Amino acid sequence: MHDLYYKGRIHTRVNHVKSGYNNKRVVKLGTQKHPLTLIVANDERQKELEALVAEHQLFANITVDSNAEEDINELSAILNKPTTTTFEKTPSRNDPCSCGSGKKYKKCCG
Repeated sequence: MHDLYYKGRIHTRVNHVKSGYNNKRVVKLGTQKHPLTLIVANDERQKELEALVAEHQLFANITVDSNAEEDINELSAILNKPTTTTFEKTPSRNDPCSCGSGKKYKKCCG
């Protein structure tokens, strides 16, 4: 194919593929390549978090700094992942109504 592809654009498909959104990421936070970064105030809290991280088979760099504010947001985000909510399917037209009247849905509440 020649350099001019469509309306004067040069290799539009190639440019799109190079600059597109990367949805095939394989590195996740909490692995050996990208450990969690946690900051705690004392050694006791560090031991608690080390046990918690080991329990969930994660990797973390825990820093003890008494002057800094405790920062465990990355860990709490991984442990408290939101769940997907599912709703019941609305009845189709000829199904019995869910209100209990005994009529078809299309004649009662539809």
